[in-house]
Amino acid sequence: MKTYKTAEVASIIGIHPNTVRLYEELHLIPRPKRQPNGYRIFTDFHIEQLRLARIAFQIEVLQNGLRRKIIQMIKVSADRDFDTALALSHEYILQVRQERANAEEAIEIVKRLLSGGNEAGSRCLKRKEVSEYLHVSMDTLRNWEMNGLLTVKRRQNGYRVYTDQDISRLKIIRSLRCANYSLEAIRNMLQQVCANPDIDIKEALDTPKEDADIITVCDKLITSLAAAEENACQIVGMLHDMKDRFS
Repeated sequence: MKTYKTAEVASIIGIHPNTVRLYEELHLIPRPKRQPNGYRIFTDFHIEQLRLARIAFQIEVLQNGLRRKIIQMIKVSADRDFDTALALSHEYILQVRQERANAEEAIEIVKRLLSGGNEAGSRCLKRKEVSEYLHVSMDTLRNWEMNGLLTVKRRQNGYRVYTDQDISRLKIIRSLRCANYSLEAIRNMLQQVCANPDIDIKEALDTPKEDADIITVCDKLITSLAAAEENACQIVGMLHDMKDRFS
């Protein structure tokens, strides 16, 4: 059986030796045996397990327990419980597909809301009334305003007044947030809609600004979910191979 030192493993995978040790501490790979001098002894199984983990973490989707599920899959694979790892991978794929369907559905809701124009009437609601009407907490409404998703007018006494146009915009924000779109992606899309009502909503939501300092998974949600599903399907194939080789 071929064995490897920590530096050799790191070179093969393309990571820092400290990352190898970190994966060991987190139980993402089996604890390696040690030589009398204390040096770790890694095997081909460690190599494949590290490759599996790297692919799993390439696209980290955080919402609704998906990250916990993929971490659990890696850990049971490290214990050579490949059947459980495969079952978790299939569950992960199904959930990612559902998240993607939710994201697509939210886009259709936004399209309908935008095509319908502003709601009829001339309501002027206070924040508490809007919170109860939309079933959204007042803290959430404050957060959306603080992050620039909408600007609410104030009366002379300083109280915010939400109009029908504001409520339509809030329904759009609520639908997209429920589907786990980031605040940055929503703000970017709303700004583009104001400039051009005929934009492709899906593309606008999935295209971060070029000057963004940090681009998260939720800033490219549909693309990220598609990539996560593709990686998970690759993981299933790897697990079958590992089961054949290392069981």
